[in-house]
Amino acid sequence: MSLTRRQVAVAGLAAVPLVGRSPEKNRRTLYIAGDSTAAQKYADEAPETGWGMALPFFLRKDVSVSNQAVNGRSSKSFVDEGRLDAILATVRPHDLLLVQFAHNDEKSADPTRYTEPWTTYQQYLRMYVDGARARGARPVLATPVERRRFDADGNAVPTHGDYPAAMRALAAQEGVALLDIEALSLALWQSLGVEATKTYFNWTATEQDNTHFNPPGAIAVARLVAQELLRTRVLSRHDVIRLHKDIPTSWITWPPAS
Repeated sequence: MSLTRRQVAVAGLAAVPLVGRSPEKNRRTLYIAGDSTAAQKYADEAPETGWGMALPFFLRKDVSVSNQAVNGRSSKSFVDEGRLDAILATVRPHDLLLVQFAHNDEKSADPTRYTEPWTTYQQYLRMYVDGARARGARPVLATPVERRRFDADGNAVPTHGDYPAAMRALAAQEGVALLDIEALSLALWQSLGVEATKTYFNWTATEQDNTHFNPPGAIAVARLVAQELLRTRVLSRHDVIRLHKDIPTSWITWPPAS
């Protein structure tokens, strides 16, 4: 995934201000550490939509979402830029840290982002797991959402190589809740088919983007995340709402670009 001017402007920061932190003591915060598939988008990027923008629609208000995902980041560059440290400086006991990376970890030509699945990728993911646990928060690992890719026979094709398997193995080793978004999104794209999936990705008159989502796609992936949070008992039935209800795309909004 390429960097935008906004990403370039902040790439050298050692830490970033966090948004979405609830001041109420009785509320938990779910932090998202991830890349552009989850990240907040702005008015100049519409209709591109990160699934993290839609996740709050599936959670009650006593679980707030602090979406710290940033375009173009890998598990490595997110740490190296101080973004994990910024989250850990704010996280409280009983908060959640949801971690989803791989799209940019796969970029072997870029040493600032590349990780190898069974070594450095797992090593960086352990930093998130250990950091959250050291502060009494709960780490949650989510395998990367799949891209839109089909073979000549119309079969949805996995694109992330060994990264999902490496994350699954680490989650099992560390006893961390795993949201298998890679498997679920691949199955969803298969069920929708070649043409229908175009209405879930950022396909416009000028762009055919098979990685990033539009509002329907972001809502669909956020629903998968919410379902997995419930299935793994990270959240309870009290916390998760609207799983079987339509979410109007008009609920998605893009704030002005800063």
